Amino acid sequence: MTEAPRSRRAEYAAATRAAIIEAARSLFARNGYFATKIEDIAAEARVAPATVYAVTGGKQGLVRTLVDLWSQAPIVAQTLSRQETLTDPDEILRDTAATVRAMRETYGDIMRLMLTTAPHHAEVADSLRVATGRYRDAVEAVAVRLRDVGGLRAGTTVAEATDILWFYFGYSGYFTLLDDNGWTYEQAERWLVAQATAALR
Repeated sequence: MTEAPRSRRAEYAAATRAAIIEAARSLFARNGYFATKIEDIAAEARVAPATVYAVTGGKQGLVRTLVDLWSQAPIVAQTLSRQETLTDPDEILRDTAATVRAMRETYGDIMRLMLTTAPHHAEVADSLRVATGRYRDAVEAVAVRLRDVGGLRAGTTVAEATDILWFYFGYSGYFTLLDDNGWTYEQAERWLVAQATAALR
């Protein structure tokens, strides 16, 4: 049985929602959370301010949407599924580094928004905690896989491996190398995987 075609109304609603989310993402990245007003988002998306509230729940709803967009990106599940077929620890670490780089290239603006806003806004802090929990869970899954294929130095627990992986592949590694040091993504990826490998293997 074929799926019924979407109505024009449903297509318009989806397009409107996408335009609002993209407008908010762009403005948050450019101006910051606090300086961005609903009226700015509405103007950028070419909708009425009331539509922004109705469709997304305002700025806090938009932040939650952006967090889900980033922290539940399909590439994470795809990577963990692929790693279940890998048996070479070095390949698992290279694969992890490549995925983290892809995530940072695609969603780095959202991560920066959350990290800079959370200390000053309780609800944004809550959203960041949810995102960080998902991120840490994925990192722990990599640590478990490394353990299962004999890829951890003797005596290293999964908890320790998770912390080490987080040190290199959590929030700060790429941001420090890219933003503070001016490295390219390629340089950062190569260095991070080499250091993580040395620390774990």
